[in-house]
Amino acid sequence: MAESTLKGNKIKGRKRAPKTYDEDRTCAADGCETQLSRYNRRDHCYAHAPTSFPRLRGRILPET
Repeated sequence: MAESTLKGNKIKGRKRAPKTYDEDRTCAADGCETQLSRYNRRDHCYAHAPTSFPRLRGRILPET
């Protein structure tokens, strides 16, 4: 009977470090003192982030 074991090699190489931003950043909203994470690429905290809508795909239905 043939052996059905799957074998592989360990992944080699280095992982890329995550992109970081300035450490002492605060939210850009007036009066907000929330300190942003060094990994957060945005200028606002979650509570003051501008609303963005995802790109939708598909048919546009007529309003009736």
